[in-house]
Amino acid sequence: MSLRVLHIDLGRELRGGQRQVLLLMKGLREAGHECILLGRENAPLWRAAVESDLLVHDMKLWTVRKQSDHADVVHVHDARSHTVAALAVKREFVVSRRVAFPVSRTRISRWKYGRAARFLAVSQCAAEQLLAAGVPSEKVEVVFDGVEPVARAAEWKTDYPAVALASADPGKGRDLVEQAAAVAGIPVHYSSDLEKDLRRASMFVYITRSEGLGSAALFAMSMGVPVVASRVGGLPEAIVDCESGILVANEIAEIAKGMRRVVEDTAFTQSLIAKARLRIEKLFSQERLVERTLSAYRRVLT
Repeated sequence: MSLRVLHIDLGRELRGGQRQVLLLMKGLREAGHECILLGRENAPLWRAAVESDLLVHDMKLWTVRKQSDHADVVHVHDARSHTVAALAVKREFVVSRRVAFPVSRTRISRWKYGRAARFLAVSQCAAEQLLAAGVPSEKVEVVFDGVEPVARAAEWKTDYPAVALASADPGKGRDLVEQAAAVAGIPVHYSSDLEKDLRRASMFVYITRSEGLGSAALFAMSMGVPVVASRVGGLPEAIVDCESGILVANEIAEIAKGMRRVVEDTAFTQSLIAKARLRIEKLFSQERLVERTLSAYRRVLT
């Protein structure tokens, strides 16, 4: 049965969550379902959806009410959208939960979370935070991120700089990366365009103080770039330590040690690259994302 799915995302940037919205909508469309996005007019996600020939409307309360009345499923993708849906959508709706920090337990928060029919947690770590806040287990399931197929990086080399995210968010650990890179003696390029910069990267260094899963790390793995990442949040669900990447404590010496191992132990690193690609194909494909999401929709509709 073909579904009409209304997606709501009010993100101002094209970050991991918004990229997942776009990937999911494209995958659902390819599977024969109709998708509509309500978002911020001219925000990066809005523009990307328009470029992909997806149906897009500016997010206003009356638009939410009108469009949700004609949708089979309403799927909200960020905290602001969750609040809007709780206020404006008459039916129950599906919520994606991408973060690993605790859920607020205020009266308003309990009402807001009680309005959702189902939560799609990006990792078991994110799911556990929902359960800890009292969300019934039958309303929570894990749906991992997907990775859009892209051309892989050229043959891996050790003489290119490491790549890390160019983020001003203090939670993303740039300070730790800079200090560890100095200790390791490995230059780091801070990227705002991962697809471009990972093609010449010796490694992707993803150090963060909190993480729902790590879509950027998954993207690097899919491109054949070895990953050194924090052992926090959902990242251990994305990466098997010393098998599909290197997980480290958020300590300068340990991060530096992981970076040095990538460039010094080439046989080990080639094994990481091969096993990371297999892990992406098995658990984090676009097809699996669409399949698991559709399964959750159908459970809501029955």
